[in-house]
Amino acid sequence: MKIFEFIQAKEADWDYLLQLRKLTMTPHLERSGQFLTEKEHHLRLNDQYDCSFLVRYKERIIGTLKYRQTDNSVEIMQIQIHPVHQQQGFGKAIIQQVLDGAKAKTVLLTVLKNNQALALYLRLGFNIVGEDMYEYHMQIKC
Repeated sequence: MKIFEFIQAKEADWDYLLQLRKLTMTPHLERSGQFLTEKEHHLRLNDQYDCSFLVRYKERIIGTLKYRQTDNSVEIMQIQIHPVHQQQGFGKAIIQQVLDGAKAKTVLLTVLKNNQALALYLRLGFNIVGEDMYEYHMQIKC
């Protein structure tokens, strides 16, 4: 069942997505020792911007999902829920909607090692398959 609508981000959404990125990611990044400049935030937002979607729930934009699909996999590159909508189960439900739609595909994502979302991904059945200095690399076969 589709609870959320994923709307392709347009150029007009860029400012909102930058603000959302800073609100949701800066604390996690800084706890991991990554202090991004304004330019670095811009670069990360612009990277594969065509994969960015606004997440709409009951006619409200509650966050963003950046993902891409291939024949064999779905890569979740970012999920960010606006702080006023956090702690309501939206992150879990969005990931579950992606998993439900990924029939017979592998779903991949990375998560900062100090991000509490790690526990959520493990509960959803993702496995850690690698890591780098800052992130765990995870996947699940649907």
